[in-house]
Amino acid sequence: MQQNSGLPARKLFNTSGQAYRAGGFGERLKSMDDDAMIAALAADGLLVKRPIFTRGALVLVGFSADAYARARLSAL
Repeated sequence: MQQNSGLPARKLFNTSGQAYRAGGFGERLKSMDDDAMIAALAADGLLVKRPIFTRGALVLVGFSADAYARARLSAL
């Protein structure tokens, strides 16, 4: 999913969530590699930015009206 989104792993984190703040991820992400980030996201679903939309190879993370509109137009 992360690869199909085209985003770096750090962009998959819900930076405004309690789990992110309580876990000190603002500082921890600076020294984590992608594998460690993905493992942290898999271990605690509250760290994951939402919504996540998938359709085939298309993955949209977070909400962007423009991104959703472009995805809709590309499906026509």
